[in-house]
Amino acid sequence: MGVILQFSDIHFGVEHKAAVDEAMAYAHAYQADLNLITGDITQSGRTREFEAAAEWINALPEPVFVTVGNHDVPYWDVFSRLFNPWRAFETATGHPAHDHEFSRPGLMVRGVTTARGWQARLNWSKGVIDLEQTARAAEALRQTPPDTLRILACHHPLVEMIDAPMSGDVKRGDRAARIFAEAGVDLITTGHVHVPFALPIDMSERRCYAIGCGTLSVRERDGYPPSFNRIEWDAKTITVTVVKWDGLGFVDGESWSLKRRQDTRHDETAPDPDVPGKLEQDVREASTLA
Repeated sequence: MGVILQFSDIHFGVEHKAAVDEAMAYAHAYQADLNLITGDITQSGRTREFEAAAEWINALPEPVFVTVGNHDVPYWDVFSRLFNPWRAFETATGHPAHDHEFSRPGLMVRGVTTARGWQARLNWSKGVIDLEQTARAAEALRQTPPDTLRILACHHPLVEMIDAPMSGDVKRGDRAARIFAEAGVDLITTGHVHVPFALPIDMSERRCYAIGCGTLSVRERDGYPPSFNRIEWDAKTITVTVVKWDGLGFVDGESWSLKRRQDTRHDETAPDPDVPGKLEQDVREASTLA
């Protein structure tokens, strides 16, 4: 039914130039239903980094959806960081930092900001999620028709990947993840940790998945090369394939086949109660990393 290319953590200023160029070529060759970017388009929020990011984003085939990351704060401009942290991002990308939404028949994506210009803890790179913004996004996604693929896009993982090279440590992340799962969200797409993953969120009817994307920068973690995700779906299955850099170009890597939730708001599409244990089996299969 459709395909999304998810890019994240490009970090213009320390981008992997060959990988960034090849990712652009891949996007034009693939012509996905949406090119989704989940934050950290710059390294330090400098003007020249935003200019490079804007040039790359504007060259992607439409439609494009961009969320903001913690590195997209003007790091060296203390006044802007404290009082207007997202102005440079919004000016460069033309995308809002808050309450961003993309919708077409069969697909809705809603953005929630997990980055902050500053916060009351020493490490400002960690995530914070606002539950009022969460509620607005969840309600918008919940209202879509039953066959819609519902995606929440933010920068920091709300549910942590086991043995990840770093943590998003999102304040109120678990509560927000439960709200999204219970609203019928299929995927919570994120970046930040620079390695890809696909994990079921053990909440609601266990058909909401956390999808992490790699980086297109030289800031590799755990030796994982630059990569992005190709997300394909039909009525029953979501397939997430990591497209990874092999030194010469991009090749398909790990892949996860995820069972789509059957919309429990409608009796005709509810999970089959006569198959005991099937949900648990599917979740275990989905959580096994390739």
